[in-house]
Amino acid sequence: MTSLLDELAKISPIEAFAALLGLGYLLLAVRRNLWCWFCAFVSTSIYLVLFAQAKLYMQSALQVFYLAMAIYGYLEWRRGRSESGEVLIRSWPFRMHALALGGIALATVVNGWLLAQSTDAVAPYVDSFVTWGSVVTTWMVARRLIENWLYWVVFDSVAAYLYFTQNLPATTLLFVLYVGIVIRGYVKWRKQQRLQVAAALV
Repeated sequence: MTSLLDELAKISPIEAFAALLGLGYLLLAVRRNLWCWFCAFVSTSIYLVLFAQAKLYMQSALQVFYLAMAIYGYLEWRRGRSESGEVLIRSWPFRMHALALGGIALATVVNGWLLAQSTDAVAPYVDSFVTWGSVVTTWMVARRLIENWLYWVVFDSVAAYLYFTQNLPATTLLFVLYVGIVIRGYVKWRKQQRLQVAAALV
């Protein structure tokens, strides 16, 4: 316990700020609030630098994608609303999940091998797995797909382990919290999706 408190005391203010914004993004996304994308944009800008300094090159590159997705997600959520202003929720068929998971696995192996051969990256395969999984899942969030929450349970859990091994305590704690929040996100979106389906049948 003392060791954990000592590590938390070493957290830089900038990492703590980025982590809080990241938490704000997720909590607002659960509520389908468009302000989540603003939090995502600012948090991502900070993490781009932090991950590069930690030699997590794929995680740093991922932040560039997140910046673009923050803009795209905001625009998509604005377009995909009901007349009452509710963000409408969608689902993928099984075939799309099979393609997505197969693509993540292939990209992880290829990217991990390239990083291991040509850079000083730490944990190249784990880094690549989290990166490509996050790419697909973030796109799913922007597209309002409910299954994104189930994907995040896996990728956030692995990310928490990765950041813990690289001495990023605030970010590790953030991703541990994420796991609990994404489960709540799925339950909340599922309930809303049922209401949307029921309303469409009336």
